[in-house]
Amino acid sequence: MSVIIMLVIAALLFAGGFLVAFFWATDDGQFDDTSTPAIRILNDDTVEDKEK
Repeated sequence: MSVIIMLVIAALLFAGGFLVAFFWATDDGQFDDTSTPAIRILNDDTVEDKEK
């Protein structure tokens, strides 16, 4: 029975750690812009000067 209690406590600590990491990431601005990284590859080409 004590093993089950230890596993429940470990699972709650593990889940709490992920919850804290999620709130830290959202507060830090990790998920602010979700559309630009997907289209950034399309705008990556630079126009070269052909007169050189």
